[in-house]
Amino acid sequence: MASAAEQLAANMNFAAFQKATDLQKRIVFTLVAMLIFRVGTYVPIPGVNIAAFTQAFEGQSKGILGMFNMFSGGAVQRMAIFSLNVMPYISASIIVQLLGSAYPPWEKLRKEGGEAGRKQLNQYTRYLTVALALFQSFGIAVGLSNAQHVVDDPGIFFIVSTMITLTGGTIFLMWLGEQVTSRGIGNGSSLIIFAGIVARLPAALWDMLQEARLDPSKTTAIFGYMILAMAVILCIVFMERAQRRLLVVYPKRQVGNRMTGGENSFLPLKINVSGVIPPIFASSLLLLPATAMGFLATAKLPAWAQWLPVVVGQLTHGKPLFMVLYGVLILFFCFFYTSVVFNPEDTAENLRKYGGNLPGIRPGRRTAEYIDYVLTRLTVIGAIYISVVCLVPEFLAGPSGSYMFGGTSILIVVSVMMDIVAQIQAQLLAHQYEGLIKKSRLRGGRR
Repeated sequence: MASAAEQLAANMNFAAFQKATDLQKRIVFTLVAMLIFRVGTYVPIPGVNIAAFTQAFEGQSKGILGMFNMFSGGAVQRMAIFSLNVMPYISASIIVQLLGSAYPPWEKLRKEGGEAGRKQLNQYTRYLTVALALFQSFGIAVGLSNAQHVVDDPGIFFIVSTMITLTGGTIFLMWLGEQVTSRGIGNGSSLIIFAGIVARLPAALWDMLQEARLDPSKTTAIFGYMILAMAVILCIVFMERAQRRLLVVYPKRQVGNRMTGGENSFLPLKINVSGVIPPIFASSLLLLPATAMGFLATAKLPAWAQWLPVVVGQLTHGKPLFMVLYGVLILFFCFFYTSVVFNPEDTAENLRKYGGNLPGIRPGRRTAEYIDYVLTRLTVIGAIYISVVCLVPEFLAGPSGSYMFGGTSILIVVSVMMDIVAQIQAQLLAHQYEGLIKKSRLRGGRR
């Protein structure tokens, strides 16, 4: 027999969506926020010769700037006010979370501070975001000033105005993402990156088709790559929905003259607990040093710094150093972020508090150890899966060499879309429950 939740889910349809006014408002707010983001990617920063910059950008579009351009929705190619996107905010979140696990005062705030501690750490993240945005914008401004014919009037005024503009754009996107998280649907930062990738997909697909039209010999390769992309999508959907269910048994208890409990439930553990965060974190860390050094090839460097452009040149699409660092960072963040968002000790304590236990395992510390053991094995599988999905298409970057059809972009798009669908279903389910509660109250009042 289907449960009450399954029956409600089966009854969800367009009529139920029409009645969920709060969900409609959240969707409209999210769409308006994404529209504002897209408009900002077309507003150039002052003082830049866009035509000259676009021509210079074409030579580096297959490198790390190409990945940065993908995440920003084409803002880097147009040198728009949102060129930094939310990457400084994500980098700041990484640093704060790392310090929250290693720095004792921040670790105390994270574990014992409750809601106030979480707000304090979020405030530190915002301050660090501003500092990183200033650092990255300074590197971009200096690089643009050193490039020939890109800036109309290079100098200190251009550097300061560019720093203010780019940092202000990042702060606005950080605020917009927080508003989407609280008043819209889904994680705001992930949605902003998702919107940038999706907006670029039609143009990338058109370029691929045009390349096949101009060179018919590439038609088979393009067709094969599209089949590979579909296979990657199916793999992502299967792995993101996969979970290991641990049986939880609740003993029977006598309350007054009635026996309660005695029911079994499941503790679901996802194979990929960290979701889309590891590749985003890994990309942001790779972009952080490359942003400041992306234009150093045109600058006059001292003798001791001549090796910097060589290292930056290795942090490009398909290069061995980039692939190795990208894979290692993905593996690291899979385990790190899982340890941050899921605490086996807290889960075991909650099970013990409500009388639940895993069959054959003592409550308390032994339960926590067993959950940690199972979660570690699942995380190994999840980390390998994400690494394969992100790295294999990098070797086969598509006939056009486009980032848009790489494993990272496909993983972000599919995962965020699944998260959006899940949140919409949760909102509709909550609305259905509220309707049932109101009906039961009315019936009780009539009696």
